[in-house]
Amino acid sequence: MKLALPALTFLAVPLAAAAVEAGEPAPARQRELIHLVRQDCGSCHGMKLTGGLGSPLTAEALRDKPLEGLEATIHGGRPGTAMPPWKTILSESEIQWIVHKLMTGFPTE
Repeated sequence: MKLALPALTFLAVPLAAAAVEAGEPAPARQRELIHLVRQDCGSCHGMKLTGGLGSPLTAEALRDKPLEGLEATIHGGRPGTAMPPWKTILSESEIQWIVHKLMTGFPTE
């Protein structure tokens, strides 16, 4: 009896599910998040995230910042500044993923 799907497909599904359970956004959502950070965050923090109206978001600039503080800033914004809250369009795990990527060197694409 021949399988309708290649055997590797059965490996890919559990791996993708594990990535989602671990808080890793699906690849398509990762591309959307990268675009959001580059365009929306970049409008204040600089298109290369090296600073502008907002402070730099490079790995070097964020090195000594606490993860929880960065996540809280993205989640709730900064009252009295131009930093808006993103809690209405980003999940907690997406915010954590963005902070992790910022702290380790944000993807160029």
